[in-house]
Amino acid sequence: MVMTMRKGDPVLPSKQDALLALEMGRKLAAHLRHDKNLRVRLFENDLEGETIELPEAAVRLLLEILEQLAEGNAVTVIPVHAELTTRQAADLLNVSRPHLIQLLEEGELPHRKVGTHRRVRVDDLLAYKRNIEQKRRVVLDELAAQAQELDMGY
Repeated sequence: MVMTMRKGDPVLPSKQDALLALEMGRKLAAHLRHDKNLRVRLFENDLEGETIELPEAAVRLLLEILEQLAEGNAVTVIPVHAELTTRQAADLLNVSRPHLIQLLEEGELPHRKVGTHRRVRVDDLLAYKRNIEQKRRVVLDELAAQAQELDMGY
């Protein structure tokens, strides 16, 4: 069976893929140097091919992909300037679609309409997510401090 993949489709690893990703991620990480590109020699059917140079940013992304695949997670690459549907945006934030719509209507997240459909940019979603996570950290730190003051054993 031949499976065709469309650009942006998540890639779900098999168990064999996950094991190979774990092994290759470890090997690749051992060769990563900060602010340096990585030269890689390609082989096809045991015949030596060409040597290519990967930008350091691409190597870091490849390491992240391998790490996620090794954990059995589905992976997709989305450009930061891409626009997502409300369903995709809700999935990225791990919230319900109605909650996301409420955030859009309240102006918490910028969006635009294409006809009757809303579109949300990935970079706006990631900025919102970082902001929410920062606020959560502040609140958790305050709660931990209060627990310490009250000698609650935390």
